[in-house]
Amino acid sequence: MKEAVNSKTIWNAPKWNLIKLKINLSASNLFVYVAGMIVLFIVACALFPQWIAPYSPTYMHTEFILSPPSTLHLLGTDYFGRDVLSLVVYGSRDSLIIGVVSVLIGGGIGGGLGALAGYVGGVVDMIFMRFTDILMTIPGILLALAIAAALGPSLMNVVLAVAVSSIPGYTRVMRGQMMSIKKRQFVAASRSIGTPNWRILIWHILPNSWSPLLVMATIGLGTSILVGSGLSFLGLGVIKEIPDWGALLAQGRGYLTTGWWISTFPGLAITLFVLSVNIIGDKLRDIYDPKTK
Repeated sequence: MKEAVNSKTIWNAPKWNLIKLKINLSASNLFVYVAGMIVLFIVACALFPQWIAPYSPTYMHTEFILSPPSTLHLLGTDYFGRDVLSLVVYGSRDSLIIGVVSVLIGGGIGGGLGALAGYVGGVVDMIFMRFTDILMTIPGILLALAIAAALGPSLMNVVLAVAVSSIPGYTRVMRGQMMSIKKRQFVAASRSIGTPNWRILIWHILPNSWSPLLVMATIGLGTSILVGSGLSFLGLGVIKEIPDWGALLAQGRGYLTTGWWISTFPGLAITLFVLSVNIIGDKLRDIYDPKTK
């Protein structure tokens, strides 16, 4: 009888462990799915705002000035009577442009400089890394603030300021990857049979070094939007008839006691998007990290 109980316990143990594993996996993936849905929805707001926003962002409902959230205006209205939900939906376009374009520029330039410095080495590596060290001594937001203040408030200037402030990080990551991969045995084997250096770089080293850069770019997208929103909040961002999320925060800071919803919902949109992008970036890191395989 004792042997029967023990055999039953041993038989059921793997089953329960498998159920617990499935529950843990489904719980972790649930956050990724929700984050992906939030990112897709915000991207849809940026691409097709006229299909999602209930009103025109410039139309003033003068009879509903500073109206709290209601069935007519789900997120309330501002001090001009404009619908806050429509402003948040239309403001997502400039915020995403700042984030995506600055990541592409900063990742492209920083990744290229890091790849060149790590692969060539020597004097080229020393020059690029000393320049990167100088940029890294300046906080990213302070560097972006200085560039935006020097160039003036506009969309492209904000993109350039955010992109330049992110270059040192991408350069460091890509240089470390290049220096690690170029010492691998498959690179030495390819070089021993007379393969040209440019072919080794394009066909062997770069394809094996892009994954950390992709993860960093995904997480950097949220950081870029935060920096761009901060510049807009300080008055150095986009000056347009339809403000972005950072400008909406700045416009509503004087009405926190009478119209808290003007700043709350744009800030919530920034928080949700940055959090969702970070969750997706963490998932990509787990997928491409060889230590987890």
